[in-house]
Amino acid sequence: MQKKNSGSCLCGQVKFELEGTFESFFLCHCKFCQKDTGSAHGANLFSSNAQLNWIAGADKVKTYTLPLTRHTKSFCLDCGSALPNSQMDGKLIVVPAGSLDTEVTIKPNAHIFCSSSASWEHELDKIKKFDLFPS
Repeated sequence: MQKKNSGSCLCGQVKFELEGTFESFFLCHCKFCQKDTGSAHGANLFSSNAQLNWIAGADKVKTYTLPLTRHTKSFCLDCGSALPNSQMDGKLIVVPAGSLDTEVTIKPNAHIFCSSSASWEHELDKIKKFDLFPS
């Protein structure tokens, strides 16, 4: 069954829709994903059948591919939010999970590139948790 998802950037100038299904959802711990997210890992959904349509702000989308790698990132030129992109000559759509405004119904399949994990991300389940910013 085809599903329609929508998403946007933080400033709201870029809006997109995807029609299709996600085959996989990976949490990537490679050094490239750490650099471009500023976090412990990237969280990306993958589809070989989705159609990506820019609803607004297509002119605000910049795509960068790290030279000599397959690592590609698209982002809003104004707010820097990660956005979907097409890879492998259009055969694969990669969608940062946090860019979706619709609910992500697929659960992550796996953590990948764990040999590159940040040293500070181990045992995070043991630290305090707050529902909001701590006072």
